Amino acid sequence: MSEVYSRDCANIHRAVHTLSQRATAKYEGARDRIGNYIGASSRAEVIYTKGTTEGINLVAHSYGLDRIKEGDEILLTGLEHHSNIVPWQLLARRTGAKLVVVPVRDDGDVLIEDFEAKLSERTKIVSVAHVSNALGTVLPVREITRLAHQAGAIVLLDGAQAIPHLKVNVQELGCDFYAFSGHKLFGPSGIGILYGREALLDEMAPYQGGGDMIDHVSFEETTWNELPYKFEAGTPPIASAIGLGAAIDFIESLDLDAAFAHEESLLKHGTERLRAMKGLEIIGQAPKKVSVLSFIAPGAHPSDIGTLVDTFGVAIRTGHHCAEPVMARFGIPATARASLALYNTHEEIDIFADALERALSILVGS
Repeated sequence: MSEVYSRDCANIHRAVHTLSQRATAKYEGARDRIGNYIGASSRAEVIYTKGTTEGINLVAHSYGLDRIKEGDEILLTGLEHHSNIVPWQLLARRTGAKLVVVPVRDDGDVLIEDFEAKLSERTKIVSVAHVSNALGTVLPVREITRLAHQAGAIVLLDGAQAIPHLKVNVQELGCDFYAFSGHKLFGPSGIGILYGREALLDEMAPYQGGGDMIDHVSFEETTWNELPYKFEAGTPPIASAIGLGAAIDFIESLDLDAAFAHEESLLKHGTERLRAMKGLEIIGQAPKKVSVLSFIAPGAHPSDIGTLVDTFGVAIRTGHHCAEPVMARFGIPATARASLALYNTHEEIDIFADALERALSILVGS
């Protein structure tokens, strides 16, 4: 990104001069690498967005408004991030559709039989997290997608939490849309990707109007640019898109099987350390989950835990994690959450656990 700003700082698709040509080549080259990484069948299916949130809103607006009507149902799960709830609520209010929610089990899992029980001929959109941000649960998205398609519904997967922890191939998953954010994949913030099946994207109206998404403009009529540019209005975050391409290069330089096995080892070690702490409860212990440890301790507010362990040099998240319905399901206002990634070490797990023990001894006593 620094190189782009210092050597290739120009707008893309708009000029014949050298700087613009170089910036355009890097921007579009990043799109190709990202598309290859997620298994898109065409570069036309890879749309740059501001992040997962914008990708979901794009689909709710450009797909949903023209197709969803009163009496239709939009199927979610109880594990969703707010960004995969609110856009569908807005769509439902404007169209008269209904939100239907698949329940969450006590261990934080979502079972396919519970999903199937909520699915009906009225279901037109299924939008679910690939991985829960609050609990780390991995949802059975391949089976969800198969059943949804049998019922005649389209499927959007919120991949924000899955993309750094799992190998994602949209063709294998079979989904119609897949959204994720660059900052979750060790890249820059303010950039994301919406994958969409080309046939669906072709039929959808633009999400925003402006430069680059047009073919021809007059006061009488405007025609749209081809995919993916139809959905990329205005000057994009050029350096951030190129930075996301560099993040993909970094990921692909790794032995991902070894990296994800390392994450599983970290999760196992962290789980063992937390289970050994008197009174501490891990929220979300689904059989299949990624390296997220979300927990509470009686007598200690999560914010106080987070503040104290921070003074010991450890950064964790606290709060409802933009997933208030998840907290309500477990009857709690918030959790503390340690999120582990491939760059963490077993030693860092022990440092975190030791800091947590010190914090709890201060807050609730030994």
